[in-house]
Formats: sequence, structure tokens, C-alpha cells
Amino acid sequence: MLTQKQHDLLLFIHKRVQKTGVSPSFDEMKDALDLKSKSGIHRLINALVERGFIRRIPHRARALEVVKLPEDIAAKAAPGFAEEAPGFAAPANENEPLAIPLVGKIAAGTPIEAIQHEGSFVDVPAGLLARGDHFALEIEGDSMTGAGILDGDTVVIQRADTAQEGDIVVALVDDDEATLKTLKKSGGKIKLQAENPDFESRTFEPGRVKVQGKLVGLLRRY
Repeated sequence: MLTQKQHDLLLFIHKRVQKTGVSPSFDEMKDALDLKSKSGIHRLINALVERGFIRRIPHRARALEVVKLPEDIAAKAAPGFAEEAPGFAAPANENEPLAIPLVGKIAAGTPIEAIQHEGSFVDVPAGLLARGDHFALEIEGDSMTGAGILDGDTVVIQRADTAQEGDIVVALVDDDEATLKTLKKSGGKIKLQAENPDFESRTFEPGRVKVQGKLVGLLRRY
């Protein structure tokens, strides 16, 4: 059984992550629950973590993930539910823009530096977003042109650590290089396949590749 404040905070975090892919700041949580200090938010979050409702994602600022919901929130979170947590407004339709973090550039070609820290945001139509946490990356390179991904495009990524054969993924190689490629599996190994015949695909032992997310949308400036 959650206290009323724990319940309200969990609902507020859930709604914000569903909308933007980013958990609210401690100041936003404090204001939404009308608390006088952030220490009260820390206590509520610790209680929700201990009870298994949320978890902290390491090495990321403002990184809270809702693991489960009480039955009353889960029922209301079904499609068609329009009630909101304090201070929160759901998108009116799938074309309404939502802000997600633009975390840096990624190569569609030779892998470049690993994904940078979050610094700015980009507006994305709600209809492009799947469930869970999202981020955006700017593309450098031409190795994915066959999949319609061009140099200078912005890709919308759903955070995930697993993917299916044929998914276009953000892959981290040797914990150092990040690239956007089509995921293939061959002979027990992981193949990061380029979608341009002018570029070579690369094959790695499974332990060398970590999936960071899956492509769910693309933005292009004309």
C-alpha cells in the first residue's frame, strides 16, 4: 500500500516519462506535490525504489524508470485515460510536439565518439514515440541511405538494451564507439549492417556490442 504522496509522485513521474521520455526534475516534483523542500522528494523516491515501483538508471541525470504501477493507476493508464497528475498536460493528439533530449551526434558510417550527455531538446510529434524513454541523435554519414536515413537527419530512438533481427539500432562497440546500423545475427556473432553498398558492414563477438536503443522515427529539415 502506498501513501497518498507516494501514489501522487509515482503518477506524476509516470505521466511525465510517458509524455517526454524524461523523468521530471526534483524541483518539478516538489512543486507538483506542494512540498517545501526536495528532501521530502528524496524520501518518497527512496520509498518507491525500495517497494519496487521505480528504479534509478545509473550514469544519467534525472533518470528514473517506472517499473510497475498500482492497480488503480495501471487501469487509468490504459488507452483513453485523460486524467492528469498535478501540473501535467497530456498531448491532445499524435501530432502535438513533445520535447525529448537531443544527446549529440552519431555516425551512420565509421563509428564516432560514444553518445554524449544530454544538453538540449528537440520537439517530436507524439505519434512517433513508442512507450518508455526516448532520445534524439543527429546523423553524420551516409551508410544508412538505403534505409532512408541521410546525413544531417535527426533520428528518434527508443531506449532499449535488446533488439530483434532487422531492427535499426544505436549500438555501442567496445564501450567506446557508437553507431547506427541494422542489427543482424550470423553464426553466433553480431553484424552491424550498413544500408549502403559503398560502406562495409562489421561483425563482432556478442560481448563487444551493446544495444542502446531502437529507431522509432526520423526528422528531416528541408
